[in-house]
Amino acid sequence: MLPTLAAALFYLIAAAILVRDVARGIDGRAWKIPAALALLAHAWLHIEAWHRTGVPDMHFFAALSLVALGMAAVTTLLGTRKQLDAIGVVVFPLAAVFAACYSFFGHAPQPPMTWQVQVHAWLALFAYATLAVGALLAIVLWLQERAMRNREFHGWMRALPPLTELESALFRTLTVGFLLLSAAILVGAVFVGNLFQQHLVHKTVLSLASWLIFAILLFGRWRWGWRGPRAVRWTLVAMAILLLAFFGSRFVLELILKRA
Repeated sequence: MLPTLAAALFYLIAAAILVRDVARGIDGRAWKIPAALALLAHAWLHIEAWHRTGVPDMHFFAALSLVALGMAAVTTLLGTRKQLDAIGVVVFPLAAVFAACYSFFGHAPQPPMTWQVQVHAWLALFAYATLAVGALLAIVLWLQERAMRNREFHGWMRALPPLTELESALFRTLTVGFLLLSAAILVGAVFVGNLFQQHLVHKTVLSLASWLIFAILLFGRWRWGWRGPRAVRWTLVAMAILLLAFFGSRFVLELILKRA
């Protein structure tokens, strides 16, 4: 319970500092210390459960919490670059909520997993976290473009980088997430023999569909310079399919059908 409270408290402190900085239009760094402490407490929550059971917990709420932890870590890393820390206003409260959900509703019995399956699962979680941050950057990019197009120069825009820098950060993040997702799919295809069995076929097909959309988007960016609303739409559609693939299937299997 103590790691959960510490993680939630420090996440909310970091978010509050960022809200203040965004409201003032400044690029402060005071949020980094509580964010780092929150990451440590959040990670310890999972390490403690892993040590107690002897196997990493990958059930629905545990996976949500781990993805939120990854998103918070990516956000903190992005925050080392000028004015990319504003997405922490959304990410850090989400991480606090999902850490609490895992603490109160998680810790379900976990069946043994081979190391190959564990590698597949960890790669997938890292990919989801990175691509989810990319989706948030896409939303921020859309809001910024819309505000500028309508000549609505809000105060929060001063806390964001220029459009070109934000767009570059979006595609760098998507590229890293795409490579992680590709590795997860490859490891799954090689080592996980039941990817197309009935209880996993929806996850596999939707994951491949999302991978294909991200691949087309990144190729279009490289070959034809795709950007703006088109990049935002493709990113959000691919991310929605990916979330449905993993968390949608897990929600149905574990919380409705009560199957591991």
